[in-house]
Amino acid sequence: MRASILLVSTAPLGGNYLVGIKQILEAEVCSSGFIMRRGVGVKGVARKKEQQAKLQEKGQELAEDQLKQLTAQMQTFKVNLEEFARKYKNDIKKNPEFRMYFQEMCAEIGVDPLTSSKGFWAEMLGVGNFYYELGVQVIEICMATRHANGGLMKLMDIRNKLNNQRRKKEYVSDDDLIRSIKKLKSLGSGFALLSLPSGYYVQSVPGEFNTDHTQLLALAETNSFITTSTAISELHWDEERVKRVLAFLVKEEFAWIDQIVGKETLYWFPSIFISQKNIDLQ
Repeated sequence: MRASILLVSTAPLGGNYLVGIKQILEAEVCSSGFIMRRGVGVKGVARKKEQQAKLQEKGQELAEDQLKQLTAQMQTFKVNLEEFARKYKNDIKKNPEFRMYFQEMCAEIGVDPLTSSKGFWAEMLGVGNFYYELGVQVIEICMATRHANGGLMKLMDIRNKLNNQRRKKEYVSDDDLIRSIKKLKSLGSGFALLSLPSGYYVQSVPGEFNTDHTQLLALAETNSFITTSTAISELHWDEERVKRVLAFLVKEEFAWIDQIVGKETLYWFPSIFISQKNIDLQ
């Protein structure tokens, strides 16, 4: 391009000088493909927008089709689930393991058949407010034993007491109890589940357990009691932290103090001791 301009610049000046410059520049620009690319670029943007619009439209169609298919599949699953429930009604009512699997299948489609006392599921299964009724029985056991365990009882012990009062065909499982206690918690009844290495414990008195409380309880499961020095050594806490946690547990009556002259104070946990010794609280 510079060479062409140089040639023009050495030509005699005349009226066609500017015209000549314009023609040469246009020729150079055209030969570089700039005008062609610009034209392709504009058309390309238009085509791209058109393609995006078509893709979006197609995507909406696919999404609607998938939704229809999913809805149809869920409806089919629900029908099959209802048929399954009719066929195995007695097993669902009497077999705790079977009931757990059935509950898990129902959860897949957002159905909670053992909660409501009204509607298709309750009438067909005849179980009504199964978990709420079971929850009431859990409350009764916890209240009857609170004076001895301080309001903390192992889930396994609650299950054993309930099943001792039932016929074998009506036994309940840990899964049944966990679901019933979660229902109670949603009602704001003060019940909660604590997970320790040996299993779940049920807290039946108000009071928020944090991680420190749970760790110390887990450590106490070894002997049913704990000392300040043991907690400091095993948990690597400072003395103030250990005493603060123990003070809370004693205040809430989850732990009892055993002071012996000349020896370190023992903190006993009656709920753990009762469970480990298989003591039956009437």
